[in-house]
Amino acid sequence: MALTPRLDLRQSQSLVMTPQLQQAIRLLALSNIEIEAYIAGELEKNPLLELARAGAGQEGEATPGSESIPDPAPLNAEAASDAMMRDDAVSADNPLDNDGAFEGRGDSGEPPVPARGEGGGISAAGMDGASQGFSEDGPDFENFAGGGIGLHEHLMDQARLRLSGADLLIAGQLIGQIDEAGYLEAELLPLAYALQVPLAQVEAVLGVIQSFDPIGVGARSLAECLALQAKEADRHDPAMAALLANLDLLAKGALPQLRRICGVDEEDLADMIRELRGYDPKPGLRFASDETHAVVPDIFVTPQGKGWAIEINSATLPRVLINRNYYTELAGGVQDKASKAWLSDCLTSANWLVKALDQRQKTIIKVATEIVRSQEDFLRHGVAHLKPLTLRAVAEAVGMHESTISRVTSNKYLACPRGLYELKYFFSSGIASASGGEAVSAEAVKSRIKALIGAEDPRKILSDDTLVDMLRAEGFDLARRTVAKYREGMGIGSSVQRRRQKALAG
Repeated sequence: MALTPRLDLRQSQSLVMTPQLQQAIRLLALSNIEIEAYIAGELEKNPLLELARAGAGQEGEATPGSESIPDPAPLNAEAASDAMMRDDAVSADNPLDNDGAFEGRGDSGEPPVPARGEGGGISAAGMDGASQGFSEDGPDFENFAGGGIGLHEHLMDQARLRLSGADLLIAGQLIGQIDEAGYLEAELLPLAYALQVPLAQVEAVLGVIQSFDPIGVGARSLAECLALQAKEADRHDPAMAALLANLDLLAKGALPQLRRICGVDEEDLADMIRELRGYDPKPGLRFASDETHAVVPDIFVTPQGKGWAIEINSATLPRVLINRNYYTELAGGVQDKASKAWLSDCLTSANWLVKALDQRQKTIIKVATEIVRSQEDFLRHGVAHLKPLTLRAVAEAVGMHESTISRVTSNKYLACPRGLYELKYFFSSGIASASGGEAVSAEAVKSRIKALIGAEDPRKILSDDTLVDMLRAEGFDLARRTVAKYREGMGIGSSVQRRRQKALAG
């Protein structure tokens, strides 16, 4: 067969992720706080977007220069974010450019009548995706407060009052090598050689640093840290020194051997151990500069009658509008094709952002509603009634893909009367019942194991085999290795470790 050039026509199909689809998928996985940051970036890039003013657009009133969103298409089994995967663009003639405050529709196409809670919440039988914008309380000025003084600054302030000249220079080098827990990580001899000063001078400066507040800082080991605090409390006698020199035996619970080494009786040893418990093994951590940020819930669930009110946290979810008047003004002034294309891209991007935010909100409500319906016994009676639940079960119930449910439940928290939980918490594997009944959640089993260990007699510690028998008697069919895995996952020691701890506590 001769090789000759020719032209062929071929037709093929492929699944392509448009930028709009990528945006919708990315927004699903973000929490409300992350959505705020994302919207802030979009506001900088797109001049047609603006934030709704507090109180504007409520009760169906649009702000000046913005249009109202018409009722959306009915939500069927492929609704919400899955429906966006089939959309290639948003028509510029029918933009979705208001605050997204419109009612969702059921699978039948008829709008449901949700039982509303305070602030526009919904019952488990309906949905309401209304976003209420920013709070009228104003900015939280605590966010602008400066951080507290760090450990190194605190130590250097004391060093400047006590030392000067070469000693202050040595102190600066030593303090710079103290970790956040307050321990010195440097070797003194290499430091003395590098500074070209006698080792005795470095040791003398270290002794001064070890007298600084907090007591115990600058120690090179746990024993030295505790010894510094014992000396400050005037409790560092030969018996205490012997105890500090044998902390490994204390960790093993070898109390008879410790009594012989320290030369004390049982009562004195117990008093010394109680003294040690009052000391701080990591004195530098009280000056840790890391800020602790509270978790902000994305969804609120509150009891309402015989059902539950489910509400998006509108305080952290800004409302985005499209300024139609500004678009008209810009469109009337541009002449060249490049400017018109840019303005058209801005409008399309703004429409897609508003639609994606609205679909994200409705999808979260829909998934949260199904989770609440499935875990209602947990909400009413506690963790012992938490049921096994999988992403696939929720996906089939709401008519979405399993990957969509995974994105919706990532990095999002639900606040209910029982506390604050990540949405992933409600998904757990099932444990078969010993009596052949309904399976129970792994979290419920962990809770029961923790309760049994917490109530055990200090003189009769429960082994893993005993826990298996007790759980089997209550209807939980578990293997010994499963009990051990759950126990270790909760940070609970073995029976031997717990026996030593209770012996020390006694």
